[in-house]
Amino acid sequence: MSETPKILCVIPAYNEETSIEKVITGILGHGYEVLVINDRSTDNTGRVAVAAGARVIDLPVNLGYAAAIQTGYKFAIEHGYDYVVQLDSDGQHDPEDAPDLLEPVLQGQADMVVASRYLTDDSYETGTLRRLGQRLFGWVAEVLTGMKVTDPTSGYQALTREVVKLYTTNFFPDDYPDVDLIIALHRMGFRIREHGVRMHSDNGVSMHNGIGNALYYIYKMTLAIFVSVTRNLPKREAAHD
Repeated sequence: MSETPKILCVIPAYNEETSIEKVITGILGHGYEVLVINDRSTDNTGRVAVAAGARVIDLPVNLGYAAAIQTGYKFAIEHGYDYVVQLDSDGQHDPEDAPDLLEPVLQGQADMVVASRYLTDDSYETGTLRRLGQRLFGWVAEVLTGMKVTDPTSGYQALTREVVKLYTTNFFPDDYPDVDLIIALHRMGFRIREHGVRMHSDNGVSMHNGIGNALYYIYKMTLAIFVSVTRNLPKREAAHD
């Protein structure tokens, strides 16, 4: 690894032309490189992102959140980045928190740091069923890992290269990565932390809404957690260069 670590911020985006410029400029202000995965937006998301200073990959078809973010992981590995910060393009995640999320991984204290809106402000507005699902699966994760998980759906994360490389394989789900990944990573011995952040209300339709309603989320995550507990996991050595 070089003396100055290479850091890439990966931003999946679908129809976020009104918010993505502010997200990109906020990240660039920290000196990090930015990669936007434009998931076949039908608006000017891609052009706005390029004008704001980001590198952009335009997907040929709409692949959904998981495939879009995995595209960013593959780019990071192929281009030799040491750490990845992932965040959403809708303005919900504050770029000012990126250095705080990165600090534990840069210091070798964690392999993954997950931003939590609930560690700092439990009044954040979430749909009743959705919040019920978050609390339920956060509790399940705590029982299975011994680690308190307050925001299992958070897509604002900082990751080491080892985790990112693992995510470029079939280990990564093809639907929506969630608390099932936290459980699986814990089983493999990765060190995971939560860090409290302030999150903003999004500006409209997010690409996360494509996963369906809250009842489907609860059903899907129940199955995903069962799989994450019972599946044969790859050995960590396989994720090393």
